[in-house]
Amino acid sequence: MARTFTVSRTVLIQVPPEQAYEAISRPAQMGRWSPENLGATVPEPDESAPVGTTFEGRNKRGVFRWVTRCTVTAADPGRRFAFRVHAIGLGRPRLRGPIATWEYRFERDGAGTRVTETWTDDRRSWPDLVAHAFDRVATGGRTFADFQVGNIDRTLRKLKRELEAAPRP
Repeated sequence: MARTFTVSRTVLIQVPPEQAYEAISRPAQMGRWSPENLGATVPEPDESAPVGTTFEGRNKRGVFRWVTRCTVTAADPGRRFAFRVHAIGLGRPRLRGPIATWEYRFERDGAGTRVTETWTDDRRSWPDLVAHAFDRVATGGRTFADFQVGNIDRTLRKLKRELEAAPRP
């Protein structure tokens, strides 16, 4: 079975692109929406992270907890935010190498914004057999692509609910 390296999902949120970008571009807040992420340690947690910002994400899946080191690779306010995960570990992100890229695109749609979240598997050097075996153990029997579709859907639903319920500026 061929590996799927990229999955995306889109949701329409009734807020301006700048407001959606403001929320997503603050990695310390991601734990409010993500089913796995608990937040991040960021140099300026209350500000949008610019390109080059390195941060550590705290994550959990069931009883498992891990830390990732990430670097912001795109920060175009109201349009695009992305970061690359390049280290992982238990307690500290010691295992280095390409792991994943997360990207968020914001497209105005009437009075709202189409927010597209994309996960890309950067483990290209892993043999397919090894990746499939690891993925099934780590996700409870699925590929990471299938698993991430569910995570992205949950993240976008929670983001939409929170942003649309917030008072308008």
